[in-house]
Amino acid sequence: MQLRPMICPSNHHDGVLPAREVLEFKIIIKTVLKLMTRRGARLAQSARERGAMGRLTTHVLDTANGVPARGMRIDLARIDGERAVAVKTVVTNHDGRTDAPMLADGALAAGTYVLTFHVRDYFAGRAGRDDASPFLDQVPLRFVIADAGAHYHVPLLVSPWSYSTYRGS
Repeated sequence: MQLRPMICPSNHHDGVLPAREVLEFKIIIKTVLKLMTRRGARLAQSARERGAMGRLTTHVLDTANGVPARGMRIDLARIDGERAVAVKTVVTNHDGRTDAPMLADGALAAGTYVLTFHVRDYFAGRAGRDDASPFLDQVPLRFVIADAGAHYHVPLLVSPWSYSTYRGS
């Protein structure tokens, strides 16, 4: 399929996109989505065929001090119905990472999980006092593993007052 430039609605004197161009745009979007879905399915199938086993990893960056969060406790739980079932507790190393994946070698299964980061304890330990993180205590990140053969990396960027996360690679 050959893509050609579309006319922007602002180029039309009345601000209305002609029906033909709307239809062409919808066809292009559907085609792109179809191609992306097929590619994703092929990649997942390829990983399964290679015998790739999924894994869950994380790391923590202390954005207030500009350093990896060394010594932060992280709890992993799997959600089973309405309750959380503890799976593992680890402490981050000098690089703000765990020494091994949170789950790997076939232990990763599709489902809902929670990583709980003990932020207050970490900042209190850095400052040597209990009130070092007066706002955040624990940061629970609840997420879904859809493909047990994939790599899920769930990092935390954190300060005593805010945090951010994303699905990394």
